[in-house]
Amino acid sequence: MGDPREPPEGAPEGGSGSDDEFRSVVFDESFVRAARIQELSAQERLGGTYRATRPRVGLGPFGTLPRQAVALLLVVFLAFAAAVYFGVSSPHRQAAPPSGNQLTTSLVALSPTGPVAAVADPEHPFAALPAAYGEGTAGLALPAGAATAHFTRSDVNRALSVVQRYLVASALAPATLVQGETAEVRALVTPGEQAQYDDSVNTPQDDQHHAATGWLVRFDPGKVALAVDGVRTSGVVRVGEADSGTLEVTTDHTFVYAVRAAGTSDGPVSLVSVRRELRFAFDRLDLSSDRLRLVDAVVQAGPTSCGAPMSSYLQPLLAGSTATAPQAVDPGDRSRPAWQVCGALGPLTGKPAAGR
Repeated sequence: MGDPREPPEGAPEGGSGSDDEFRSVVFDESFVRAARIQELSAQERLGGTYRATRPRVGLGPFGTLPRQAVALLLVVFLAFAAAVYFGVSSPHRQAAPPSGNQLTTSLVALSPTGPVAAVADPEHPFAALPAAYGEGTAGLALPAGAATAHFTRSDVNRALSVVQRYLVASALAPATLVQGETAEVRALVTPGEQAQYDDSVNTPQDDQHHAATGWLVRFDPGKVALAVDGVRTSGVVRVGEADSGTLEVTTDHTFVYAVRAAGTSDGPVSLVSVRRELRFAFDRLDLSSDRLRLVDAVVQAGPTSCGAPMSSYLQPLLAGSTATAPQAVDPGDRSRPAWQVCGALGPLTGKPAAGR
């Protein structure tokens, strides 16, 4: 059966026969008056090109996108920018995680066999040293850079430059030696080791990994003062490769310091010797950022009493002091670290490294 609402002869041609679907559409007088009719001129009609009455709004390179797409892109961009901002500026951001080898340190006390002697001439405390000891950087004896199998001459020279800066900051600078400065050395350490460095400086421990004196030479400023700022140095530097991606620099230097008791300006002056054998590693990222990784450090310091704590500060005996007798070592006592070593301090020489 047909729709009872349709007339018997059917719906008029071109229409549905029902006005229900148009009842919600009302074209009142105000709507008609507000409607804007734009009629093209004859010239525009003949030209065939004209601008649409309601052009799509353009936003730079997004001019061809719908407004909803542009809005979505803006929301995504703002969310990404906020995530980056809070990730970078967050106060709880963690330091770079440790990577590669971490520093291993061995500290060796060199005990005098008698009272520590004062130098004869406090104005020239290094006068009796062998000629091999140069002043400051002159005694570092860095070699001329030469290419290795996998690193260019420029790479080697760059590594040697960073090593020299590290040796100066960690063993020659008075601010480091007796004023507690640590930032300059830290700035040269690769980010993967900086957390270990911070722990070593802030909470030193004699555990072979967190001794501040493995990273730098320093004396307790409440006990020791430099008689002169100058330092005498003798040593050698070797360059090689740990593997095809790692350049290795090994330094072996003896540093000699003239010291006296803190708080005095005319007290007796004595010499302190510190031998540091250090092994540095550089990957290509380290080279590009002028940073180094300190892998091993062996430090001998004297005159020092056997058993003196050395992880925070080196503890030299001053002029007139006598070392305490070394304690007997029970090899069956595993409550004491096996790496604690003490030697007898002998006369200072300038012998070159064996085989060189």
